[in-house]
Amino acid sequence: MRGASCAPDVTSFRTMHGGRTRGLARSAPMNDQETVQVQAQRLVAARFPQTLGAVLGGSAAQGRATSASDLDVAVLLPDSDSSRREVIRHDGRLAELFLNTVVDVPEFFEWDRARRRGTVLFIYAEGLPLTDPHGHLARTRDQARAVLAAGPPALTPAEWEHGRYVLTCYVDDLVDASPADRYEQLSIADHTLREAAHLLTAHHCAWTGIGKWLPRRLLSADPARGKALLDGHRAVAERADPAPLAAAVKPVLDLLGGPLREGYAQPWRI
Repeated sequence: MRGASCAPDVTSFRTMHGGRTRGLARSAPMNDQETVQVQAQRLVAARFPQTLGAVLGGSAAQGRATSASDLDVAVLLPDSDSSRREVIRHDGRLAELFLNTVVDVPEFFEWDRARRRGTVLFIYAEGLPLTDPHGHLARTRDQARAVLAAGPPALTPAEWEHGRYVLTCYVDDLVDASPADRYEQLSIADHTLREAAHLLTAHHCAWTGIGKWLPRRLLSADPARGKALLDGHRAVAERADPAPLAAAVKPVLDLLGGPLREGYAQPWRI
């Protein structure tokens, strides 16, 4: 088989999930990085004068923000406050806020690691510092970097077998789907790409992602196989041709022991 592998409202951090509000129209990239950072600093100063530290992450921190991009901001709060996630609008721009008390940070980072996406870990580790009056942010960034360096948790044997079986089923359905039924074909292609990316990043002990972060994390973990999967998905979308994606999935399954069909037995819970 494979080698050892590692693997949108206000809520508490224990029940947070993805999703954010965006416009449908594409916008040109913003060239003024300082403007975005200043906007984020004003937001933190206005909304959280008690902050112990704040950092700007996501596309804005990477210079990829557009006029329609939201701001991903992680804010450290005193322990007298509460950890939560909020989406607000400030100065006309949406902002997604990840709010954590200092005492909650270790538990929150472990929760973020368990998802294998490390969303907020990356914000702290790679984002642009906005304020750090007492050094709490610097220490939190060091913690985040240590967790990221350790990598995501490994998949269990049952999760590996389940993933092999599910990906085998998806690629079988993809090949069998009629090009005339584009709704089904595109839906199966989406699921095939996501499952293949999940398993391939896990094989490399790498972090995974969703949405725009899926291709970024996938290409970072395995440039050659990742690009083949993405190109294959594009072939289904543009030409109704499932062959390139099916071919790209084969090396992924081979890494995990090959396709799995008959003989698979699923535990009651995985």
